[in-house]
Amino acid sequence: MPRNQKSQMVRRLQENWSLKILRALELEGTSPYFRAMQTANSARVGMDGRPRMMLGSNNYLGLADHPLVIEGARRALERFGAGSTGSRLLNGTIDLHLELEAELADWYGTEAAIVFTTGHQANLATVGTLAGRGDVIVCDADAHASLHDAARFTDAQAVRFRHNDVGHLAEKLAAAAKCGRPALVTVDGVYSMEGDLAPIDQIAEACLQHNALLLVDEAHAAGVFGPNLTGVTELHGTAGMTPLRTGTFSKSIASTGGFAVGPQDLIDAIRTNGRAFLFTAAGVPAAIGGALAAVRLIRSPEGQERAEHCLKNARFLRGLLASLGVALADPATGPDGAEVVTPIVPVIIGESLRAFATWHQLYERGVFAALAHYPAVPLDRALLRLAVTAEHTFADLEEAAMSIHTVLKLDAARHIAA
Repeated sequence: MPRNQKSQMVRRLQENWSLKILRALELEGTSPYFRAMQTANSARVGMDGRPRMMLGSNNYLGLADHPLVIEGARRALERFGAGSTGSRLLNGTIDLHLELEAELADWYGTEAAIVFTTGHQANLATVGTLAGRGDVIVCDADAHASLHDAARFTDAQAVRFRHNDVGHLAEKLAAAAKCGRPALVTVDGVYSMEGDLAPIDQIAEACLQHNALLLVDEAHAAGVFGPNLTGVTELHGTAGMTPLRTGTFSKSIASTGGFAVGPQDLIDAIRTNGRAFLFTAAGVPAAIGGALAAVRLIRSPEGQERAEHCLKNARFLRGLLASLGVALADPATGPDGAEVVTPIVPVIIGESLRAFATWHQLYERGVFAALAHYPAVPLDRALLRLAVTAEHTFADLEEAAMSIHTVLKLDAARHIAA
């Protein structure tokens, strides 16, 4: 083969739609991706040489630059050094890993907990341990990519049920039970794109009826929902019917890593069989120390206050945008059917290229929003994913809402003129 001949794989990658879009946007200087911050993650950040309001971060409780969290990371760094240099199985475990696992188990009221290097690995290792050949994994169609990746990571049959459609889930579970196949159901507590909640009480009941195991990923709910801020499972009062939950440290807990909590036998099984746990280096000391400090802060009165303020801010922003006629995703509903506001406020744009242009105009006005387009969301439902934190003020959010309203109004006028 000639040296300049490209392999089929390389040619296929070069024709990838996402890659082409990224390069075109970078050439124009309008890409919403890989923008570098020059300051700590907070309500306002330095980006591209100027301050911008941060509405694209999962720093829901505003702990990423909290002095106690920074101090926890600093002390861990000074005591244990920069890196783990090994897996948890061998030389990678430090006292702080065990201390954090004990704290998580106590927080969630479970027998045990296990800490992972990333949130993605938490789902890969947990699902990969639980399900195998002959089993069925039934995953909500809108669940996080890590849950779908985890299903493909196993030898089990992976099937999807329509988003939050408990009737469709029951059909899938009945089919598995009819064939005598063990089933694992995987869902998010709060769904990351549109901020809606899983009906955990109904899902748990369906799992109980069909003898299926339920796994809830509380990544976007931990630190925000429930009397003890452990997530949507607690909000629904179904912790006793949901033996296994996973989560991440990269949202409210303001670090990096992941966790699973549950019965001792299940956690020990993951500890000894989870490939994504066994065959990777342990979380570095600074990340573990920061996460431990953040969890303890969340469990304090200050944590409760921050969670309440975060949701109060989200309610204010959502209400203001709605009053301005901005198209929003439907609000979430709680266990009693009442409307529930989450920190995620999705502004529906529609067509992807239009969403890219809208994002850039907003960025030029000093507001950074997260942009979601296909395949993260349906083809015609690109959106600006606004993420509110406890650190934002009403003045911040009013400024952002007016900028969004103005940009969308100008965009609509351009389309009418065209």
